[in-house]
Amino acid sequence: MTDLRVQRRMAAELLNCGRNRVWIDPLHMDDVASAITREDIRRLISQDVIQKRQEQGTSRGRARHHAKQKAKGRRRGPGRRKGAKGARTPKKGEWKRRIRALRDQLRSLRDSGRISPSTYRTYYRRSNGGEYNSRRHLLSHMVTDGVLTQDEMDEIQEENTEVTR
Repeated sequence: MTDLRVQRRMAAELLNCGRNRVWIDPLHMDDVASAITREDIRRLISQDVIQKRQEQGTSRGRARHHAKQKAKGRRRGPGRRKGAKGARTPKKGEWKRRIRALRDQLRSLRDSGRISPSTYRTYYRRSNGGEYNSRRHLLSHMVTDGVLTQDEMDEIQEENTEVTR
């Protein structure tokens, strides 16, 4: 086996890569061994006797699989969790999401004329006090109090589901 360290080094410099990425054709070892100038190495590169191997990267296959699983809601079990429930979904964040939904609902009811401004204010204050858990809960209270009819509530809920789709 001939020592091709010098040729490999020169080829790496010419190919602009590391020595380990230089591939030398085993059938033309004698030609490479006789190449002592950079010009000789350039000629061998143009003849594809010496080539640059493709850079090896990290496979994304496993990462893509994990991403698909997470999209389906997997990989969220107790063994994956770090931090308390309040750290993963802060109470304030939950509150903001809920109160914004309730206020949007009340605003749309007032603007459409289904409830009066005074009724709006009453339910707004109750919402602020944490009386309602969701839009549906708010609407069911309005039906119970006689502010809305059941048909109106169903119609509003249908509108809400169309908006979320």
